Formats: sequence, C-alpha cells, structure tokens
Amino acid sequence: MAFYAFYVIAIIILILHFTGWLKRNNLEWLILLLAVAVFPIVIFVR
Repeated sequence: MAFYAFYVIAIIILILHFTGWLKRNNLEWLILLLAVAVFPIVIFVR
C-alpha cells in the first residue's frame, strides 16, 4: 500500500513541477527529495 501511495505523491510532485507551481512557491527542493527517496522506496517497500 505504501508503495502505491509513494507513486501517487511522486506523480503529484511532478505535475506541480511541470506546471511551475513548485518554483513559484520556492518548493523545488521537493524534486531533489523525491529523487533521493525513489531508490530506497523501490528496493525496500516492494
């Protein structure tokens, strides 16, 4: 279940990134956090 929740959050972050919402609100660091979190989530949750 957590695996699918992570993917939903990742998709939402990517949509916000490409629409420019993250940059306007100074939240671009979420993209870096997402990139760092992908590998452990995929390896350990799956």
